[in-house]
Amino acid sequence: MTTKRIAFHTLGCKLNFAETSGMARDFETEYEVVDFRDTADYYVVQSCAVTAVAEKKCRAAIRQAHRRNPHASVIVLGCMSQLKAEELVSMDGVSMVIGNSDKHKLKDFLSDGSLDAIDKVAVSNILKTKKFQSAFSGSDRTRSFVKIQDGCDYFCSFCTIPFARGRSRSNSVMETMQLINRVVNEAPREIILTGVNIGDFGKPGSETLFDLLNEIELSDMNTRIRLSSIEPDLLTEEIIGLVAASKKLMPHFHIPLQSGSDSVLERMNRKYNTKLFTNRVNAIKRQLPHACIAADLIVGFPGETESEFLQTFELIKSLPLSYLHVFPYSERPGTRAAGFTGKLKPETIRTRTAMLSSLSQEKKSAFLLENQGRTEEVLFESENSEGFISGFTRNYIRVKAPFNYEFVNCVLKTKLVHIDSDDTFIYTADHIE
Repeated sequence: MTTKRIAFHTLGCKLNFAETSGMARDFETEYEVVDFRDTADYYVVQSCAVTAVAEKKCRAAIRQAHRRNPHASVIVLGCMSQLKAEELVSMDGVSMVIGNSDKHKLKDFLSDGSLDAIDKVAVSNILKTKKFQSAFSGSDRTRSFVKIQDGCDYFCSFCTIPFARGRSRSNSVMETMQLINRVVNEAPREIILTGVNIGDFGKPGSETLFDLLNEIELSDMNTRIRLSSIEPDLLTEEIIGLVAASKKLMPHFHIPLQSGSDSVLERMNRKYNTKLFTNRVNAIKRQLPHACIAADLIVGFPGETESEFLQTFELIKSLPLSYLHVFPYSERPGTRAAGFTGKLKPETIRTRTAMLSSLSQEKKSAFLLENQGRTEEVLFESENSEGFISGFTRNYIRVKAPFNYEFVNCVLKTKLVHIDSDDTFIYTADHIE
């Protein structure tokens, strides 16, 4: 019997990539896992619904798969599946739509005849889901993304994530350490701890993210540990101090701000104000002067006045941030913000986005200059990009060198001297220490 071919395509966050990687591993013994651009019997699209653009990309991926093989089954799962199942199942080529609670059962659905059933939708009430499904990305020995948490209890007024992912939940510290140790045994040089809201790790129990990080610090693993995005109100002084004293935990923080105006933050239903965010950034810089600190910003939230935008701009300008992720506001049906008045004109949003993007570049250039002359450890990746190999320092500065197979998956020291036009430092043999 011919082995069935299956292809995966992932949209959205690193959490989605970790989950897709775990699914693909489950299929390797009985199916031939192929590239999404190849001809396959099954195409699996892990969807994202965080913006209208993400949903557009999902629909495009479905159409591409159906054109590639009109006889194939296209299965869509993930966040857009959870929120817009009926829209997706009506698309040509879609054989089944699976929500976030049931996507780990994908292999069962393909083998038990579910694709031939009349009901092509397997979406349950995610808000009632209490089970945590762990996952990690594999096959890349340089780094692995490890899912330590899922869901969110914050219900920000602009966000659909709680409705797509459910309530905050995770395994215990002991169970999570077992997973991390399993990943460490596959020998990645760096692990990124990821989730929907990792600062909320420990729910529904009483353990905390600090408890997990402290357990990692006490372990004998020789692996870099990097945190993904963490909410400012959950980034405690304890965590900052632990990272500052650690050799394992990387001095790199990604902290969502969303707005530098307290009145906008209140309308967004965020759980902090600008004073708390400022205190967190300054606490990091006091203990880790060369730490990389990134922030997320949403531009053009309903009712955002010129004064509120300028408050954001001036706050960012005053803080020692390293770079920004700037997102134009994307209205999400079903959220409270979708019913807010005061929608901004697209040209106003574009102008403000451009201003913050320009400020981000200024921040990034200043951060690179602050690090110029320092000696740093660089973990090189395997990708050959136009004759160069690149990697990241502990504080997330990209360094590149002429491609050398001996550099792949190695941590090498270099003095950060020459900054290239693409905002990377250039590594040369003369800089090795």
